Amino acid sequence: MSSWLIYGIGFLAQLIFSSRLVIQWLISEQQQRVVTPVLFWILSLIASALLFIYGALRTDFAIMLGQTLTYFIYIRNLQLQKQWVKFPMVIRWLSISFPGCILFYFIINNSIHIDSLFYNKNIPLWLLMLGSIAQIIFVFRFIYQWLISEAKQISSLPLGFWTLSLIGSVLILIYAVIRSDWVLIIGHGFGMLIYTRNIYIAKLGKV
Repeated sequence: MSSWLIYGIGFLAQLIFSSRLVIQWLISEQQQRVVTPVLFWILSLIASALLFIYGALRTDFAIMLGQTLTYFIYIRNLQLQKQWVKFPMVIRWLSISFPGCILFYFIINNSIHIDSLFYNKNIPLWLLMLGSIAQIIFVFRFIYQWLISEAKQISSLPLGFWTLSLIGSVLILIYAVIRSDWVLIIGHGFGMLIYTRNIYIAKLGKV
């Protein structure tokens, strides 16, 4: 596949991710508190699917790991907001099975070999570990958010979510710079601004 098409998929995913942050940020600015619009989770799900494909095309385990873990948390938040049941059943089943189907497709077409995910000559082991740790921290923000939301039985984005977002984003940005991955550089560079602003809004709301 053309490298231009691969990067096109990656940039489209980051554009959608950035759009969800802008929408969430603008609504939060209007209400002067951190809010969680339904559209945030819908766009998250779409962007995550695209970035998973991008990671598979680049044989980048760190990206695929991060998107697989958060993908289903996005679905759970839509369930908590009582929106998931509003989607047609075929869309729900396709969404749930999507990551597994894509990975299976790449494997049977010899586009991905399991060994190449962990032993990519273009990604030294130490860099793969850095990227994976960064993704785990970045993903943990959604695990934290999910646990808080489950406890409250309402989808919310607490202060800890934005703090973990900022820490994880900084680490991913370091990984991206070393990898010369402009998709991640642009996406996380922009995201850090929104995370910082939401931290300020969240703290302001507690004063």
